Amino acid sequence: MTRRSSTALFIGHGSPMNTLEMNQYTTAWREMSASLPKPRAIVAISAHWYIEGTAVTAMTNPRTIYDFWGFPDELFQFEYPTPGDPKLAQDIVERLSDFKAIADDAVWGLDHGTWSVLAHLYPDATIPVVQVSIDARAPFDTHMKIGASLAPLLDDGVMVVGSGNVVHNLSLIDWSQPTSGFDWAHQFDDDVRKIVISSPADLPLVQQHDLFKRVAPTPEHFLPLLYIAGISSATGRPLSSFAEGCAYGSLSMTSYVLRD
Repeated sequence: MTRRSSTALFIGHGSPMNTLEMNQYTTAWREMSASLPKPRAIVAISAHWYIEGTAVTAMTNPRTIYDFWGFPDELFQFEYPTPGDPKLAQDIVERLSDFKAIADDAVWGLDHGTWSVLAHLYPDATIPVVQVSIDARAPFDTHMKIGASLAPLLDDGVMVVGSGNVVHNLSLIDWSQPTSGFDWAHQFDDDVRKIVISSPADLPLVQQHDLFKRVAPTPEHFLPLLYIAGISSATGRPLSSFAEGCAYGSLSMTSYVLRD
């Protein structure tokens, strides 16, 4: 039997400024990575590559994408010059052939949903990274199935990282609450945690939650969690939460790790 040598994470990434800051969340990300075996490669699913279709970055040297505005110049000068892995990308394209996945060797790269968290998980930027897009047309069940299709990669030393936020409503941000959330944000975050930990296969049902339209007026930040839940369901390995909490009223920073 092949020994498991890697795992999967969902990171609540919050503001791009987390790239440069040391706070309770970024500290937790660093501590988590230190407790895990170092992967040979990373597959990232970021809320910020949300397109019509499933694509996989296949370039040798993915560029650092600055997909935001209004932040300090220091953030735009940050680079995460990690290599890509075209061979792994082609493997993923084949694994996701049922979802009509394609290789992207020129268009995308690594967006801030990926590099803002990897800057803390693996700051030396030496581990190859491949990013997989989120198909905006796909139903929740399909995102779970794609996650399940990626699960065998863990046995080959590949880490899968989903980057988003369980609660993400920028229109309701309250700048006076940098370290707390609205009651409804905490309630939804708690309800999702119960499902993720006890019954990850049921996570697609959360779109019927009374609060879902408020916490996710657009779904792209929630969807990366479905990929990690799909891996959990496929492998039978449970998820546990870490770095729990909310920020600015309407953002959840809760993160999850797949356990043995």
